[in-house]
Amino acid sequence: MYTLLAMAPQGEGGGSMVSTLIMFGAIFAIFYFMIIRPQQKKAKERERMLSEIKKGDKVVTSGGMHGVIAGIDDKTCLVDVGNNVKLKFDRTAIGGITAKKDDN
Repeated sequence: MYTLLAMAPQGEGGGSMVSTLIMFGAIFAIFYFMIIRPQQKKAKERERMLSEIKKGDKVVTSGGMHGVIAGIDDKTCLVDVGNNVKLKFDRTAIGGITAKKDDN
């Protein structure tokens, strides 16, 4: 039984190793361009949006509450939700800007 294993033909391991490395490189490239890079772009776009918020912008929070920015601090925003009701939210709780304040 041992003699059969010892006499078995040894395949060329070098070729399969290179193809394996190429396959791993291709998989990494696919993950980078399909998953990692778009997420990085989205995060940069969100950071830019949060840094551009100013008083008077109409916003929607991540919880779905609509309001107008009444005040801004470094990490928080004061949102007027109507009838002079103002709520303080973290800047990261802002989901999006629905309308920019006109500077005219």
